Amino acid sequence: MSLKDNIDMVKEELNSEEKFFEKAVVTERFVKKYKKPLIGSVIAIVLIVAADIAYDVNKQNTISAANETLKELQADSSNTATLARLQSLSPELHDVWAYSQAVAKESAEEFSKLTDSKALLIGDLSTYEAAQLKGDKKLLEKYAKQKDVIYKELALVELALIAMNEGKIDEAHANLSMISSDSPLANVAKSLMHYGVK
Repeated sequence: MSLKDNIDMVKEELNSEEKFFEKAVVTERFVKKYKKPLIGSVIAIVLIVAADIAYDVNKQNTISAANETLKELQADSSNTATLARLQSLSPELHDVWAYSQAVAKESAEEFSKLTDSKALLIGDLSTYEAAQLKGDKKLLEKYAKQKDVIYKELALVELALIAMNEGKIDEAHANLSMISSDSPLANVAKSLMHYGVK
């Protein structure tokens, strides 16, 4: 190699080292300038991860405790202290338990207590069951007018039967005509319209 090539090679090495040191200096200045926010960010991330883990552990412990309490209730359903503990651990599970007890007892009063339940479907089912067991026409009408309720068509059939018993044929027809043709109760409605409500 010639002397000129050697000099060019040394210059290139010096330029690359110079660029490396320049980047190191810029990085060092950045770290010094934003040292506290960077440390704060790392601490915040660690705290968020730790809080999330603690929340998950707490949630799992609560679920386990609620399940154990439910087992105790299954063994002794009259234990009010255990029922209160289930209410505090898991209100939704408490409402499901109370619903199962109301079904077993066929108690309109017990169903009425659950009409405002936040547990999935319990409020809806309890409202229908309370109205049906009480034979309360106004409650059934209120239930049937709600949107997206489970037993809407069944409530309409019951309202039609009540109207038939009262001799209100037009009202019975009106209730039965609100049942859609693709409903499982469509044939029942047609039969009542044809045979029972002429």
